[in-house]
Amino acid sequence: MAISWLDLLVVIAYLAAITIFGAHFRKRQRSLRDYFLGGRRLPWWAISFSVVSAETSILTVISTPGIAYHSNLGFLQLVFGYMVGRVVVSFALIPRYFAGEIFTAYQLIEQRFGRTLKVFTGALFLTTRALAEGVRVLAIAVVIGVIFKSGVFGALLIVTALTLFYTFEGGLTAVIWTDVIQLLIYLTGTAVALALALHAIPGGWTEVSRLAHSQGNMLAVFNFHFNWHEPYLFWSGLVGGAFLTTASHGTDQLIVQFLLAARNRRQSQAALLSSGLVILLQFTLFLLMGVVLFAFYKHFPPPNAFARADQIFPTFVVTQLPRGLAGLLIAAIIAAGMANLSAAFNSLASSSIMDFYKPFVRPNASDKHYLAVSRAMTLGWGVVLVAIALVAQHLHRSVLELALTIASVPYGSMLGIFLLGVLTKRANSRGALTGALVALATMGVVVGCTSLAWTWYVALGTVVTFTVGWAASAGSGTGWGRTAGSKQQAVEQA
Repeated sequence: MAISWLDLLVVIAYLAAITIFGAHFRKRQRSLRDYFLGGRRLPWWAISFSVVSAETSILTVISTPGIAYHSNLGFLQLVFGYMVGRVVVSFALIPRYFAGEIFTAYQLIEQRFGRTLKVFTGALFLTTRALAEGVRVLAIAVVIGVIFKSGVFGALLIVTALTLFYTFEGGLTAVIWTDVIQLLIYLTGTAVALALALHAIPGGWTEVSRLAHSQGNMLAVFNFHFNWHEPYLFWSGLVGGAFLTTASHGTDQLIVQFLLAARNRRQSQAALLSSGLVILLQFTLFLLMGVVLFAFYKHFPPPNAFARADQIFPTFVVTQLPRGLAGLLIAAIIAAGMANLSAAFNSLASSSIMDFYKPFVRPNASDKHYLAVSRAMTLGWGVVLVAIALVAQHLHRSVLELALTIASVPYGSMLGIFLLGVLTKRANSRGALTGALVALATMGVVVGCTSLAWTWYVALGTVVTFTVGWAASAGSGTGWGRTAGSKQQAVEQA
């Protein structure tokens, strides 16, 4: 069954509407503070929704149901770790970010360790974020391929170009408000699909529960067995999720940019902590969707076996939902992809400008010049991500786990550097850089030569970076506390 003309019109109408809505924020972009921080006028609840939307991406929508379809609800153990990590970031790192006027996470590193380490962490972010986001662009291609059957490359370019356009025009303000709308659309759409699937299964939830238990209890959440090679057990999920989120939400510009856009420290903390509840609700919904689809396809087997788990939910949407409603669900899935892409474009551009272009190329130019270059940089990163997606399509692996693995390898080095700055006074730039490089080499060996579950990657990289960095530091550092405190005092006096 190909997509109907009605569904196609619904998708086109959505794409046009969200693009126009995002682009209309252009008139508010008068400075870099407006373009990259939304002028710090945005409410905490909108930032909370945007954080969830940005970290979700289309991968969560299409891959998470596939994980539950082939296993159980054990992925939630990782989500509980996500919530713990948010608490750590809220009280250990957010106060540092609001001790002065900064635009990127890596400017904070410069305050503590100097320019060399800022360049290292900024470059590490740009490289790994581009690789991970390129895989997420591939996820859009996977969905479009299932939906439209042909013309994947052309459709991919259209969606990417539209997302680029409103990000180019409206900056972070456009990203956040479109994220809020897109989050509501894809959560509502998934809930509707879940209800319709349950209605179609003879016996409804009772039958789903019976089939789930007959397969070894697909509704199980906790597994307290310990195995270094299994990613979705309790300890690997809790510890791995906590370290992953502490790194992604505390050191990755993709998320940090939203936290910096809050009006003050308390609103930033409220946004991040409340996003933990939303992310728990969201993953529960997507995982239950996978269990219900397992029962659905037991009663109504597909004509052909699914080539990959990422195709299960999109196939259900296209082949089983009524015309018009299928278009809304397709738009919801694409919405998740666009929300994440827009955040990626803005964060990559902000780090490129604030961490590299402004200090090294044109340190004394006008805001008008920086705005123009920022928009050009946004377009440039769009081209890079599409190119990476074209290469990644040849990799046969769940795109969700692939993206998380790519991000997890360098996150340990990033988080270790930040923790050296926050928790120690002895650490210096040379020691922290040594620790980070040793950790990256260690992770290269671990990924290439062992079967350690990817959920342990960030924790291992962090421990190596922190331990080696502390030991390699000669003398004592300046300490972040006194520097940040004095700057905060100066800001308050001003």
